[in-house]
Amino acid sequence: MMLVRQQIGTVYRLARVGIRSCSSSTKQPPPPTPEEDEAEGRKRKPETKLMLRTELFEHVSQKDKRTYIDMVKVFEGRSVHRRNHVEFIYAALKHMEEFGVQRDLEVYKALINVMPKGKFIPTNIFQAEFMHYPRQQQVIIDLLEQMEDNGVMPDYEMESMLINVFGKKGHPVRKYWRMMYWMPKFKNLSPWPLPNPVPDESLDLAKLAIERMCSIDLLSQISLFDTKDVADALDQTWIVSGQSSEQSELLARHQQKPVFIEGPFVIWLRNRSINYFLLKSESNPPAPLDDEDQDDVRNLRMPFVGIGMTHTHQPPKAHQVGFRRSVHEQEDGTIFAICCTGSSTKDSLLSWVRLLERHGNPCLAQMPVLFKFTSHVPDQLKVAASSEEGQQIGSS
Repeated sequence: MMLVRQQIGTVYRLARVGIRSCSSSTKQPPPPTPEEDEAEGRKRKPETKLMLRTELFEHVSQKDKRTYIDMVKVFEGRSVHRRNHVEFIYAALKHMEEFGVQRDLEVYKALINVMPKGKFIPTNIFQAEFMHYPRQQQVIIDLLEQMEDNGVMPDYEMESMLINVFGKKGHPVRKYWRMMYWMPKFKNLSPWPLPNPVPDESLDLAKLAIERMCSIDLLSQISLFDTKDVADALDQTWIVSGQSSEQSELLARHQQKPVFIEGPFVIWLRNRSINYFLLKSESNPPAPLDDEDQDDVRNLRMPFVGIGMTHTHQPPKAHQVGFRRSVHEQEDGTIFAICCTGSSTKDSLLSWVRLLERHGNPCLAQMPVLFKFTSHVPDQLKVAASSEEGQQIGSS
């Protein structure tokens, strides 16, 4: 019995020693001081900063396509692993318009080529459906959306590049397939084709805009005037006018009623806009309404006999002959002409009316012309006014 008690005591002492050793080994170290935290943070801080380097694109003297491509190649050659490629692509997309490469397919291919190859390809259905590497896939989806917004159509080489990066199950490849399905359908769908890119000259834009708006009447004629041909014209500019023979006849039938010059209205040609003005009349009265209720079945007429169901002779209803309105006669007024001017001032619009009077519309001489502007329109160009003041000062 004594031997058993001694063995139990020995086991108890050994157990106590083991518990003490375990507690001493699991004891938490003292918290580090702020100086130690700062030193440890310096050690953990990477040597390379985040590659969102917007100054890489901002502090460039010559901003063109060649410089843009060179900066992309510099990033590709800095590291084999190409870290922070997502941030670099976002920064490159942001500064595309400054370099004038937002509609260049080659530049978009160069940005896709920045992505590492083979690492982001999903290996099972779960990775494919739950967007394996979401940030990398989203940046390429944003790149494709920017291409779509700028009207840049991808090609088959871009498809092979996307498959090499994300595989056939990647979301950017699906986005590419949707773009290749819809963009060719809408590319040539407009009945008014425009050059790509649209010209920057205001005169060329005005011709395209007037031709588009006057295409509703095939007899419309587009005329180019110069205000130098008008005596006492203050603004020396061009005028693009559109009018058809039917509009001239409507203006002649308008007699001596007032006409209005309304505007400026805005028309967009791709990413360019230009203002235009209308020469029109007051609101036209609505067409006369038929008082007869077509759903009233109390007195049905027999069309072959001319009598009603009650066998009472009724005089046939007098049919009034109405004139069919032309496409230029709208409810808010009849449009007589349309124009774009180089300065969009009141003086240029007055010159337009005088030129219309010379070219087939002599009735405008007896009609009062009123202005009805939707926004502020200057009387004349400030540049012309300042030049006149300078001439007066020089002569004095």
